[in-house]
Amino acid sequence: MKRTVFQIALLVISLITIFGSASAQRRIDKWERRELRADRHEVRADTKDIRSDRRDIREDLGERRGDVREYRGDRREGASPAELRADRQKIRADTGDIRSDRRDVRKDIRDRRGDMRDYRHDRREARRD
Repeated sequence: MKRTVFQIALLVISLITIFGSASAQRRIDKWERRELRADRHEVRADTKDIRSDRRDIREDLGERRGDVREYRGDRREGASPAELRADRQKIRADTGDIRSDRRDVRKDIRDRRGDMRDYRHDRREARRD
């Protein structure tokens, strides 16, 4: 009997706590909610772009490794100096492109991190007002 009364009391207290905290939260008006939703979608789009860029970089790295492998094979087989020079220039250009892409991704990540920070701050402010 005491146990049943205790369980009912515990249930009632927990329900009052849940409903009290839910009703104490202020509703965010629809314009702020739209802005927050737009910010959230922007962050998601940035995340997808970063993932896509990383995938492209991995593919470029694989192609560059293949070019290096081909260059070494040509050198072993005694290819002409002009062909070897062309291979080296291609590898050098690919390396520069990959470095540039990595810099761009790092910049995008830094921007996304700032956007996330701003989004969280705006959400806190909207809830607080």
